[in-house]
Amino acid sequence: MKAHRPSFAEEKLLRAQGYRFIAGVDEVGRGALMGPVVAAAVILPESIKVKWRSRVRDSKQLRPDEREYLYGCIRGVAVSVGTGMSSNEVIDNIGIARATRLAMTEAVGKLTPGPEYLLIDFVKLTEVDLPQKGIIDGDRLVFSIASASIIAKVTRDHIVVEMDAEYPGYGFAVNKGYGTREHLECLRRNGPCPLHRRSFGPVKEMRTDNRDET
Repeated sequence: MKAHRPSFAEEKLLRAQGYRFIAGVDEVGRGALMGPVVAAAVILPESIKVKWRSRVRDSKQLRPDEREYLYGCIRGVAVSVGTGMSSNEVIDNIGIARATRLAMTEAVGKLTPGPEYLLIDFVKLTEVDLPQKGIIDGDRLVFSIASASIIAKVTRDHIVVEMDAEYPGYGFAVNKGYGTREHLECLRRNGPCPLHRRSFGPVKEMRTDNRDET
């Protein structure tokens, strides 16, 4: 499927209504089996006249080297960038949906200047008392949300690579904590480590299997 190029259509409509500081918000790591869910919020200037603008996509549609390059570009021009994180312990305690919203709320709270309007991938943040719009496939369609997805993805990838050094043997630096065949094989062989989400099905099943074998 051809990668969709996000546009500034939503941001332009809001600026025509008088909003200046419009934040795109997205998360990464919701479906992983280990580590945190990470969110990012990005406020971009009204005009971005740079060559790399046409290369911005939903982070899932980009190669790792493209994401790293655009991460630096976006941070270089952004009015403000905020990131938030919910650990695997928080995810296990309150559930992935609430943990994701908590990370998003933290990311928005770190923006300076504060946003006047939020454009969010898929969800609405009732925890934040600001005008906002949840957009299905927002990370594919809306430039500021796509930018937030890149910031969140690269931020989480860096965190997970560091975690791989702390807990080798699971291939975190390669699989980024997602349930690849290799990761599941490592789980079966080694059992879960302290970074795994105990409430997630595959990890929970491994714990049961390991107990049955002892």
